[in-house]
Amino acid sequence: MGALPEWGRAFLEERRHAVVSTIDPDGSPHSIPIWYLFRDGRLFVATSSGSRKYRNAAARPTASVLVDHRQPGAERWVSGTGPVTIVRGDEARGIVAAIHARYLTPAAIQDARVGPGLAAGDDVVLSIEPATWRSWTAQDLDKQYFGGILTATPEKWFRRLD
Repeated sequence: MGALPEWGRAFLEERRHAVVSTIDPDGSPHSIPIWYLFRDGRLFVATSSGSRKYRNAAARPTASVLVDHRQPGAERWVSGTGPVTIVRGDEARGIVAAIHARYLTPAAIQDARVGPGLAAGDDVVLSIEPATWRSWTAQDLDKQYFGGILTATPEKWFRRLD
């Protein structure tokens, strides 16, 4: 479907939370908040080989990742959907280390309890190569339909989120 816009590439490179969706045996989505890494057009998700998302991806190797920003008047999101490859061994450990370095402080990684404890829990990586990208921004919607008034003065139009 759509290509990843340049703003979307920069957005995915920022440190944000995301949601990964895999497919349960009954065909329903299994959606979980995650940390991720975007590199070379792929989305990487560290997980345990005992997790439901791993079992789903191994049995039905397709997934979606949604990354969004929810500030009223400045909302935007990017979603990528595509085939999943399971990464194991040394390659997985390297990707897991990169994901952890992206979200954890050096003190957390070096702490004898925290760093090794988190690394031990993530022994595989879901590598998602999106065939389909979707994206949306409140700013584009605002320009198209409202002449820019919503994003210029969001406090006038939107309630604060809790």
